[in-house]
Amino acid sequence: MAKLSIYLDRENSIWKVRKVILEHNHELTLRVMVNMIPKFRQMSDAAKAHIDDMHGYGVPTSKILGYMARIAGGYSLLGFMKKEAYNYIDKMRRSKIVDGDSNAAVVYLEGKAAVNPMAMARYNLTEDGMLANMFWVDGISRVDYQYFGDIVAFDSIYKKNEYNRPLVIFSSSNNHKKTTIFGFGLVLNETIASYTWMLENLSKVMCNKALSVVVTNGDDAMIAAMKKVFPKTTHRLCAWHLQKNVTSNGREQCFMRYSLSGYMRTWRLTNLSSNGLSC
Repeated sequence: MAKLSIYLDRENSIWKVRKVILEHNHELTLRVMVNMIPKFRQMSDAAKAHIDDMHGYGVPTSKILGYMARIAGGYSLLGFMKKEAYNYIDKMRRSKIVDGDSNAAVVYLEGKAAVNPMAMARYNLTEDGMLANMFWVDGISRVDYQYFGDIVAFDSIYKKNEYNRPLVIFSSSNNHKKTTIFGFGLVLNETIASYTWMLENLSKVMCNKALSVVVTNGDDAMIAAMKKVFPKTTHRLCAWHLQKNVTSNGREQCFMRYSLSGYMRTWRLTNLSSNGLSC
């Protein structure tokens, strides 16, 4: 293996060569293969500009690379790999989202908060600058929470937005038995970390008001986050999800005999008998 050893002559303050071995015990990398070595693999500013221009006109990435390869004399002479070009385009697309829709949403919500001091918006970013989680609430919702926020439904089953992000809704019932919304949120993913961030911000925005009961759809990550943020709060499952689970996993004939009132009456009798009680 080729080797060059040097040392510093401190007396004369110059570098000197101690040992030189010019012989190689293997063939040198061919010029056309140098771009495969990570240290030498990079996209030039000219290549990036070329890709940006053609991609801006709607040219597919595969055709862009094919065209650039013909100019360079082959894919091996591009100076970078196909994967790096696709990663670069994906990174640019993500940055446009950061500066586009998500930035517009943040500016809009912060503008609302500037007009209404009771309105609040919270968000955080990923390591590469993408919008991770967002939570927002208006003044009326914050007031309602103080009156009707003892029991809160914590739901995130909706993914109807363009980016397929889980939409979190905090809701309950008011004194007129009408649904009241306490806040909304968009989470990056359905993980304990995302839900914990959402619940922590809900608690801060709502002046750390203690919850008596949190109702969820039974998602493990939601339950774990709830126990972490509100350890003294009771957890309950949503009746709608229970009914859906029972009807989808049970035989239809089992439910045809009962009306809702009849089912509830049988349920109560079953609970009473199991506890050794009578009506």
